[in-house]
Amino acid sequence: MVRPLPPLSSLRSFEAVARQLSFSKAAEELRVTPGAVSQQVRSLEELLGTRLFDRTRRSVVLTDAAARMLPDIQAGLEMLAKAMASEASPSRDRTLTISVAPSFASKWLVPRLPMFHEQHPDIDLRISATVGLADFNRDKVDLAIRLGHGRYPGLNAEPLFTEALTPFCSPELVKRKGPLKKPDDLRKHRLIHDTSIPGGGEHHAWEEWLRLAGAKTVSAQRGIRFSLAELAMQAAIDGGGVVLGRVVLAEGDVAAGRLVRPFKIALPLKVSYFLVRLSAGPPRHEMECFREWLFGSLGNSRGRAAIGTR
Repeated sequence: MVRPLPPLSSLRSFEAVARQLSFSKAAEELRVTPGAVSQQVRSLEELLGTRLFDRTRRSVVLTDAAARMLPDIQAGLEMLAKAMASEASPSRDRTLTISVAPSFASKWLVPRLPMFHEQHPDIDLRISATVGLADFNRDKVDLAIRLGHGRYPGLNAEPLFTEALTPFCSPELVKRKGPLKKPDDLRKHRLIHDTSIPGGGEHHAWEEWLRLAGAKTVSAQRGIRFSLAELAMQAAIDGGGVVLGRVVLAEGDVAAGRLVRPFKIALPLKVSYFLVRLSAGPPRHEMECFREWLFGSLGNSRGRAAIGTR
């Protein structure tokens, strides 16, 4: 037959008296009357069928039974206290804030996030999509993905993949205005400029690609200009012209048939994508999880941009 468990109040009273060797001090600690403590101890003694204290006018002495019980009861009460403290405290923050350019977020990162959530359903991501570089301390950023040279004072930067530029357009545009068999055929089409591409001048990228491709009759000065890469690419998807787009960012649209790549010639950029974090201190567990997932998701993106430069 299983003996019923005593009330928690009786165990707390017993432990306090045994530790203080005083009913009055135990009562003061528990914020009850000495009579209440005596009653709780008496109830415990009745339940156990044994005396726990030898009491005189001047002292309280533990019996052998009480001395044997005390360590286990103290350990049990401590475990209960830890369990309650853990339950009452807020859950550990599993939010991860990632700073990334809007173009990379919409064209590369966001379509792949369901795979991350499948692997780490307990981590909540906060994507901060901004053109400007984030201040890690001020903006409370954990990680950033940046296109640059990788030289960021006070930050740790790991290379992800390179990037390059090549023309892209919608399949419908080619059907409507004729095929693009050679670079000079671009003279028949409106050029779309992404002015956020690092370098000098708003049409420098097209000038460099046309020079690399050997085009002689195409003017890089004409066309429509966008300050965001994703807008320039969307204009091409909608049939507005031919964009000199970023190979890595265009992967999804090419795979889905929204864009075609008429030429193998690609102009390598002098910058690469980097995963960036603060150098000070070890990374949080959530940061390591995202890093491992990110590097595992690169697949064919790593180095693909440099393929077919001529």
